[in-house]
Amino acid sequence: MIYMDNAATTMQKPKEVVQAVAAAMESMGNAGRGAHGASLSASRTVYDTRELLCRFFNGTSPRQIVFTANSTESLNIAIKGVLNPGDHVVTTVMEHNSVLRPLYEMEKKGVELTFVKTDERGVMDLADLEAAIRPDTKAIVCTNGSNLTGNYVDVEAVGAVAAKYNVLFIVDASQTAGVFPIDVQKMHIDILCFTGHKSLLGPQGTGGMYVREGLEIRPLLSGGSGVQTYSKTHPKEMPTALEAGTLNGHGIAGLHAAVEYLMAEGIDKIRTREQELMWRFYEGVKDIPNVKVYGDFSTKNRCPIVTLNIGAYDSSEVGDALLMDYDISIRPGAHCAPLMHEALGTVGQGAVRFSFSHYNTEEEVDTAIRAIQELSVDEE
Repeated sequence: MIYMDNAATTMQKPKEVVQAVAAAMESMGNAGRGAHGASLSASRTVYDTRELLCRFFNGTSPRQIVFTANSTESLNIAIKGVLNPGDHVVTTVMEHNSVLRPLYEMEKKGVELTFVKTDERGVMDLADLEAAIRPDTKAIVCTNGSNLTGNYVDVEAVGAVAAKYNVLFIVDASQTAGVFPIDVQKMHIDILCFTGHKSLLGPQGTGGMYVREGLEIRPLLSGGSGVQTYSKTHPKEMPTALEAGTLNGHGIAGLHAAVEYLMAEGIDKIRTREQELMWRFYEGVKDIPNVKVYGDFSTKNRCPIVTLNIGAYDSSEVGDALLMDYDISIRPGAHCAPLMHEALGTVGQGAVRFSFSHYNTEEEVDTAIRAIQELSVDEE
């Protein structure tokens, strides 16, 4: 199988990640729930991974790294934990449903939303975002990279706007954490939400958030914490405040190994490789008759994603043909990005997304190009 659905999850992981998960499952107890060796081993792994991620994102303290199951949980905690009725939020049409649905829930509770639009390439004008800020704006919620078009969003520039107007800045880094450098201090990010199973190359069921020191968030969950057992309320100290219940210690062990791999290999090297493959594919398909490619390809700095359609060919049918006839796995459909599809005019047809990993090869890319060429002939 040729796997080109890495924006959904990176299937091929470093061998160190697999080994770390297997070792943890044979030796790890429950972190923070005992003084015996198995529990202490888990606690050390959890803390070491907090410290590693804090350095990776240039945070100020490992206590500000919170573990979750994925970006969706992180974004729910962030959005529901800081917004109140009467607040105003600025967001964009590029957002994933992990942002949109929690915001819509808060809208029903009295939060007002403003959506910044994009042009036909899916590019947002920073001036439009700044113009949307009002005196009652509480937060900007923005993706770092579109999971549909692959367009990279300059969150440092957005963060500068947020800092200028003293509003919170919440970033969805699902498509960028692990492949683009993220500096939460330099980028003025108050809450960074990330998942472990995509470009961070970790196991599914891992993710987290970085919360700026001094920022309090209402917890989404309460329950077991391993400390303050006799208190009727959940502890308020970070990171326990946002981590009710047993953590995914086995997954966190794998995430630790994944981040170590990324730091050793160098994310710049990995990103360069993935972008080379992406550009090879783009150059091979962009001029094929009947093929339309979406997104902004005027800049090299973009996520390793190419999304296209072939004439009026339904994207799901293209996906089926790629899988059955060429053994190529991609993602057709709506990609949990409804407003972006509306902006691109692809609601009915959906779109065919190819997303690349540094584990892909030139030969695989060339096979995918040939497949699109042949399918485009069939559609004529």
